[in-house]
Amino acid sequence: MFNPAEIEKQTKQKIYAGQGIKNGFVSEETIIEQEKDVLEAEKAYYRGVIRLKDLIAPAAMRVESSFLQLDDKFVATIFVTTYPRYISVGWFDELIDSSFTMDIAMYFFPIPSGIVLKQLKKKIGTVGAQIMADKEKGAPRDPLQETAYQDIEKLRDDLTQGIEHFFQFGLYLTIYSDSQKKLEEALEWTESTIAAKLVYTRRSMWQMEQGFNSTLPLSHDELAVYSNLNTSPIASTFPFVSSELTSDDGILYGINRHNNSLILFDRFSLQNANTVVFATSGAGKSYAIKLEILRTMMQGTDVIVIDPEREYQHLAEAVGGTYISISLNADSKINPFDLPKKLMTGDKAGDIIRSAVITVKGLVRLMIGEINHEEDSLLDKALLEVYAKNDITPESDLSQVNVPTLSDLEQVLEGLEGGHAMANRLGKYTKGTFGGLLNDKTNINIENQLVVFSVRDLEDELRPIAIYTVINYIWNIVRSELKKRILVVDEAWWLMQYEDSAKFIFALAKRCRKYYLGLTTITQDVNDFLISPYGKAIVTNSAIQILLRQSTAAIEIVANTFMLTQGERYLLLESGVGEGIFFAGSKHVAIKVIASYVEDQIITSDPRQLLEIDEAKNEFEREQEVRR
Repeated sequence: MFNPAEIEKQTKQKIYAGQGIKNGFVSEETIIEQEKDVLEAEKAYYRGVIRLKDLIAPAAMRVESSFLQLDDKFVATIFVTTYPRYISVGWFDELIDSSFTMDIAMYFFPIPSGIVLKQLKKKIGTVGAQIMADKEKGAPRDPLQETAYQDIEKLRDDLTQGIEHFFQFGLYLTIYSDSQKKLEEALEWTESTIAAKLVYTRRSMWQMEQGFNSTLPLSHDELAVYSNLNTSPIASTFPFVSSELTSDDGILYGINRHNNSLILFDRFSLQNANTVVFATSGAGKSYAIKLEILRTMMQGTDVIVIDPEREYQHLAEAVGGTYISISLNADSKINPFDLPKKLMTGDKAGDIIRSAVITVKGLVRLMIGEINHEEDSLLDKALLEVYAKNDITPESDLSQVNVPTLSDLEQVLEGLEGGHAMANRLGKYTKGTFGGLLNDKTNINIENQLVVFSVRDLEDELRPIAIYTVINYIWNIVRSELKKRILVVDEAWWLMQYEDSAKFIFALAKRCRKYYLGLTTITQDVNDFLISPYGKAIVTNSAIQILLRQSTAAIEIVANTFMLTQGERYLLLESGVGEGIFFAGSKHVAIKVIASYVEDQIITSDPRQLLEIDEAKNEFEREQEVRR
């Protein structure tokens, strides 16, 4: 560190030593000359030192009447001149969230309440006298005068009680841009945006340098353009407001990135308990939902998961859940013709059967492809006949019936005129290549708090069919018993590719609230999901929406769907793993998902961590074997 006093001392010692004098005396004139030499040396040294202001100062500055040019940047300043009678809280947020680079300066000069009260007393006397004079003359009442009288009276009361204070308030905005044309566009947008709030501005013409200086972090107001305002309207302008999303009940979803507060929420407290999650691969969407599952289970909620990539197996094993693998060679079977075993209040067997026919018909269309209107009517007739042949009618007790299988439908179609072609196409799923998937009685048990259905080992062609069947099976279970449940459908874009499955998921999202079920749909292929009209409808029917990091290809459709500001777009493009935006009803905040060490070990999908956990588990088992 440079120390001028130390340099001066060392220089004097060298001078004295050079004259052969260490502790003696020299003439006063000699000392003065020597000290001048030291000061000149110091000045020369300082001229070669780069200081902070040299680093941040522009190399050149051009001052024009309507803008400044700082190096390759164009700059202009505007200031607020007029405010409306009423102004809403957060009116300034749209400018704060805009993509323009800008500096904002606010200057507050408090005015003693005594001075303001004295002025208001004179003003209210004048206004009151005018109102009385108008009454005596029989003139029509003047609403503006009466409103002004009421406002002054209220302000006097608030000032007297100390509720409000009075200020001279200056609000200046300096906008930066890469070209003069872009600067003009930015200024016009800013002026029109502010004007839409009935707040009017002016540009600091011929005072651009003063305006620029006034918005630097130096607290030098060189414009001095003020409005007389009390505390409330000034507070509505204050831009640094953090959103809160905390309730007394629910689970911890993450940390509010704006103010580090906790995001605690109960999804079942909203108008529906549905959630949609959009993110790119590796952004942490499955991690966030697994964390929600773990914390929700602690509150007694049942969770059912459809897992396309075996990401939830470790979680199921850790909490003692049921893990069911659905594949062609798996022992676990689900019959798509299953019906709810119990009827809830208001449900009728006839309605249940008709609903089952519609659902199975949608599944058959997924299996054999598009069918024409004649085939559709024939298939409808065949399904009703299949159920009837097994004594399943509107008068039946559904808890005691023996439901048909896909082979039964194939036989009925073969016996109907015009049904032979559809029966042949179904043959692949009854006795052909895919015969081991859906042509058996259901033999699984989901009496567990966490049940995971894995479809990873299925071919891509069969995944939509299997997921559709699993969801229908779960829906029958949900309709049989009222219970607090969450259904998680990971990689839901698989179902959005086909109209029948998309329509089924949409119907489930609309109806599940009645059965105390919350549907969670997760997808990384945002375009495939949102291009579907049913996909957008599912978003609309989901009270909670979680957006994590997005790709540049998907950000536009996400921004339009969720009406994101420019600042929120950049936030989603630049977010780290587990960071994004959490929407709950009409509120939304920036979120960071954080798990404890133990939770992280249970829910992690990182292959490296899973390998370390498996190695530690194997080591523990070996030690236990040695001890035995």
